Amino acid sequence: MASVVAVVTDSTSYLPPGLAERHELTVVPLQIAIGGQVRDEDEITAAEAARALKEWHPVTTSRPSPERFAHAYKAAAGAGATAIVSVHLSAAMSGTFEAARLAAEDAPVPVRVVDSGTIGMGLGLSALSAAAAALAGADAAEVEAAALRRAELSRSLFYVDTLEHLRRGGRIGAAQTLLGSALMVKPLLNIVDGRIAPLEKVRTSARALARLEELAVETAARYPSVDLAVQHLSAAQRAETLAAHLRERIPNVEDVYLGEVGPVIGAHSGPGMLGVVVAPQPVIHN
Repeated sequence: MASVVAVVTDSTSYLPPGLAERHELTVVPLQIAIGGQVRDEDEITAAEAARALKEWHPVTTSRPSPERFAHAYKAAAGAGATAIVSVHLSAAMSGTFEAARLAAEDAPVPVRVVDSGTIGMGLGLSALSAAAAALAGADAAEVEAAALRRAELSRSLFYVDTLEHLRRGGRIGAAQTLLGSALMVKPLLNIVDGRIAPLEKVRTSARALARLEELAVETAARYPSVDLAVQHLSAAQRAETLAAHLRERIPNVEDVYLGEVGPVIGAHSGPGMLGVVVAPQPVIHN
């Protein structure tokens, strides 16, 4: 019997509407609490989360339970999967990977749990690469390798209006070094070894956004072909402008995804966040 590999990811992949369904991806939601009320991330709009953050209401996030993953794995096996590849946000940022790993121990079919080392569409594109490999008939090891390769190649760059939300959520990592001058700079950040790290300090938001664009163009120029994702929270006009500029300036771009992040990332980045994922397309050797 041929291997049928199902791919599972989590809601911090922030895939555009319909994309998960088209690629037969199962998405397990993280949870968020606003004012003490806990809901799945997909039950809360980005606008609702942004409003709560702007008003400085308590907003906290939590991983899915192992039982949620166990249910997803059981459903995939029941639908005919003979193996599962479960691709998730950085284990250094969340306990989601560990919850998936615990559920995998008792799953009805073998499960390979992948730490993408990233979040947002860095994770989303990794999961999509895994799903494409699975739909093409790859076995579980090949699907896992496709996810890891895309994640390793991708670079996530982002701008935040303030570091305060990252500090409150405990996700600031090495960017802690910027706090002393946070009132005087607009930080550009990236993800290094699965954690948020400082990239550059810029004096104004306009200069920071221009530099974000420049860094994305410079990164894309190193590869024959790339996909891009521009993501934001409560900054739609900035995101649309940035996406349009990148389409014009990067001749080797294939797909450009534009969208708003959900409340889990939003709770830590705050309104005004603008991010770019540059995801080189892996070279396929025949």
